[in-house]
Amino acid sequence: MSASTAAGPRQRPWAAIVAATALNLPLGSVYAFSVFLRPIEQELHIPRSALSVVFGMATVGFTIGSLLAPFCYRLARPAILTLFCALACTIGIALAAMAHSLGMLLLGYGIVFGIGGGAGYILLQQGVNLLVRGRKGLVNGYLIALYPAGAVISAPIFHWCNENFGYRTTLAGLSVTLLLTGLFAAAMTIFAGTRLTVPRIAGPAVGKSRLGLTFLRLSTVFFLAAAAGLTVLSQAKEIVVAYGGNAATAVATTTAIAAAIACARVSGGFLVDRFPIPFVAAGAHTLALAGATILTLWPRPETAAIALGMIGVGYGFVSGSTAGGIAVYWPPAEYGRIASLTYIAWCAAAISLPILAGRLFDLTGGYATTVLIAGAGNLAGIVIALGLPRGRPALQAQTGRAGA
Repeated sequence: MSASTAAGPRQRPWAAIVAATALNLPLGSVYAFSVFLRPIEQELHIPRSALSVVFGMATVGFTIGSLLAPFCYRLARPAILTLFCALACTIGIALAAMAHSLGMLLLGYGIVFGIGGGAGYILLQQGVNLLVRGRKGLVNGYLIALYPAGAVISAPIFHWCNENFGYRTTLAGLSVTLLLTGLFAAAMTIFAGTRLTVPRIAGPAVGKSRLGLTFLRLSTVFFLAAAAGLTVLSQAKEIVVAYGGNAATAVATTTAIAAAIACARVSGGFLVDRFPIPFVAAGAHTLALAGATILTLWPRPETAAIALGMIGVGYGFVSGSTAGGIAVYWPPAEYGRIASLTYIAWCAAAISLPILAGRLFDLTGGYATTVLIAGAGNLAGIVIALGLPRGRPALQAQTGRAGA
């Protein structure tokens, strides 16, 4: 976008938030992937560990898309880019609905859907951050809460549709939904006057912020929380069943956990507007560690639901504080770039413990070892989080502690 194009239309921040909401809610159905595990296993005879790779590949695709998004800012108008991403997601889910092999699932759900979703997420998030002026932590906490919120909506619908019509019909319906919400999101970006770059002005050139120790610490804290949280999100239904719960309880738990994570993400962003980021992140890891400890000491169906919720909520708080922390530590024009790089940690988390959990289940028939590993990661997360900078941007600029 040129400077004149970016500065021309009237800007409506609320409409940019509506656009992000419209597309990201159905994209959040990726967090309800555990609902598809059993029906796909039964029809295609694919083991749990291999299906865990499908979810992991989707997060790899998401990360690739998010990394590519900042390079696309000037290629076309935001509405065109948003529509292109929505079409990619639509095609990817359609391919998954027709898949008869693991390879086609990986291509459709993992690569095409993942890349389109990641790029669309960053494009819309960048647009919001350049239009919204205040409460950046709360706004960004809300934006990343849309994914688990989407899972809250989709998990019970998917389960019902799977039981009555089969998982292929469920995926086909999701494909149509992504197309419709993508069209609406593209229209709202036009109405919002969304821009993706800062207009060029006369004066000294401002280079990109350099990544430093702050970025490394923030990404590591995010990785450790996400490894445990994504394991819960991707396999919550089957984890509850493994600890003795019935199918109805497992689905209800999956939905409740996703809802709790959505609220925790908003709250995490809200808290970093008011409290030092290291305290928020360390407290979140402490909550998750307590959940892992409870499930290890008392492995029963009722404690499984509570403990998984605590692990998930801890991950939600860390996600929200990470999104808000980026807005604190770096300028708005850098948000999309830094956020996309941070999602490398999210990707690494998704292809680590969730896939290992599937393999351990195939070997042992349970998740006890997985819970122990998650707890150890949360303990490390507490220590690393306490080393994050506490100051606001002005102070950090003076002390050189912002990672620049």
